[in-house]
Amino acid sequence: MNNHHILKATRETVHLGGFSYLLEPALTIDSGDTIEVETYTGYYVYDKAPPKFLTSEFLDICQNLAPERKIAGGPHLLTGPIYVRGAEPGDVLEVKLEAIAPSLPVGFNAIRTGWGALPQQFQQPALRFIPLDLENNIAEFPAGTGIKIPLKPFFGILGVATPETSRTSIPPGSYGGNIDNRELQSGSRIFLPIFVPGALFSIGDGHAAQGDGEVNVTAIETSMNGTIKLNLRKDLHLTTPIAETPTDIITMGFGQTLDEALEVALKNMINFLERFIFLSPEDAYVLCSLAVNFRITQVVNSPHKGVHGMLPKSIFSNTINL
Repeated sequence: MNNHHILKATRETVHLGGFSYLLEPALTIDSGDTIEVETYTGYYVYDKAPPKFLTSEFLDICQNLAPERKIAGGPHLLTGPIYVRGAEPGDVLEVKLEAIAPSLPVGFNAIRTGWGALPQQFQQPALRFIPLDLENNIAEFPAGTGIKIPLKPFFGILGVATPETSRTSIPPGSYGGNIDNRELQSGSRIFLPIFVPGALFSIGDGHAAQGDGEVNVTAIETSMNGTIKLNLRKDLHLTTPIAETPTDIITMGFGQTLDEALEVALKNMINFLERFIFLSPEDAYVLCSLAVNFRITQVVNSPHKGVHGMLPKSIFSNTINL
């Protein structure tokens, strides 16, 4: 029988700036268990935040987080890691995103000097706190303009540890991490290769809304709660993440240029079509040109930009089983 857990974000259950296989697990579970997980964001801007952005627990984290929970120089506050019993390198962790919702009526956007798609044009740092209308599921920006952005919450970071003692949370990779893919909303699944015993999965970087590209380096960043289900998949063998939404299969590519990221995402989609749809490599290549939509995930998580390919499940007569 599968168990249900509640993982609150506290000084003992979060870590800052990166991943490490040496971290003490915040929770140990069995495959198939579900977790109500709490995440906070804004560690480096809390002293400039309005009261609605702050809770006593978040302030305790920001003011009293132990040095051993500060892993690397990334800005992200992550909840975890979660240890999955029986998980071994070479297995795959299936993360089902059952529910995702902002926990606060405000988020922030930050321009950081030297970051973003136009770092020379927008050199001055800027921090904006943006109210969230959680009842109507929108954010008006700029205030008073009548421009209403639909809230489509997701976790920017979904990742596992690797055999490195310290890995920054900024770039995405084969381990997942800072993917920043806005398609990974409630009802989606992501499949992550496992690199260390227990998988050591961490989650965070809540985004209430984001455009493809995340061009100024941040979305509407906010603290986010969710319900996830973790399944250990010993029947799958992957070297890079794959995701599934209610409508699409998603492959991902990460590279130092968008050209490189596109090429990797395309090759990963061809590989998927060969393995799971049993197409020839040439037929898979042609199908990618006819039916797969390649989109810019993000261009700001240095050194890796991201491109994802979206394969509509509606074109297939049979159900795709992952």
